[in-house]
Amino acid sequence: MEKITSFTINHLELLPGVYVSRKDKAGDAVITTFDIRMTRPNFEPVMNTAEVHTIEHLGATYLRNHEEFSEKVLYFGPMGCRTGFYLLLAGDYGSKDIVPLMVEMFTFIRSFEGEVPGAAARDCGNYLDMNLPMAKYLADRFLKETLLAIDEKRLNYPEG
Repeated sequence: MEKITSFTINHLELLPGVYVSRKDKAGDAVITTFDIRMTRPNFEPVMNTAEVHTIEHLGATYLRNHEEFSEKVLYFGPMGCRTGFYLLLAGDYGSKDIVPLMVEMFTFIRSFEGEVPGAAARDCGNYLDMNLPMAKYLADRFLKETLLAIDEKRLNYPEG
C-alpha cells in the first residue's frame, strides 16, 4: 500500500506551526486541510487527552460561531498523535490566510472562563475528560511561541 501524504512529512524536522496539509476537490469545491501543529513531534511530550478534548470543544465552538468562517468550517479536531489539530475549511486557502483566525481562536481559548461548552453528560461521550487550566496554558504557549511571531518555516512543511 502507498503511504498517505501526511506520513511522508519528515516529522523529525517539523516545528509547531500552521501548515496546509492537503487540498481536495469535492465536486467543484476545494477543501483545504490544515495541520495546526502545537507541539514538536518526537521532541517534546504530546498533549494529554483532557486538554486536547478541551481545546477541541472550545476551538470547534469558536470556529462554528465565527462571523466570517462559520459556514466554511467542515471539521476541527485532534490528531491521533496528540501533537496538534486538523482544521478543514471549504475553500482554497494558504497557511498565512488563517493565521489571524488561529490567533483569535487561541486567544479565545487562553482567556476562556466558565463551563466548557458541551462538557456535560447529555452533550458529550466523555465529558469528564477535560482540563481547562492546561488547555489555557497550551493555547497561551502556542500563541506566544508560534503564532504571534510566525515565519515561513512554520507555515510550510520541511523539505524531505
